[in-house]
Amino acid sequence: MGPLDILNHLLNFTSPAAFVALLLVLGGRLLGAKGGALSGWRQWVLVFVVGLVVLAAGLVLWGRDGKMLTYAALVVATATCQWVLVRGWKG
Repeated sequence: MGPLDILNHLLNFTSPAAFVALLLVLGGRLLGAKGGALSGWRQWVLVFVVGLVVLAAGLVLWGRDGKMLTYAALVVATATCQWVLVRGWKG
């Protein structure tokens, strides 16, 4: 596999986490979440990292990428992370 193929695989692996993180941060701002003590960019980075950890755990656990249970765990984990970051329990 060449370097462009590796880059393509990495981008395809990380894109669900990046997209879900972007939707959560922008959607939260659209719905009126104050964002806690962090800027939108930092929130996105933290939620993205949580998503990458979940995707990597799914890859290790099942030995392949793209299982629906991994994507469900991605949504639950990133939404919980965003809820904690915006202090959703206080709202």
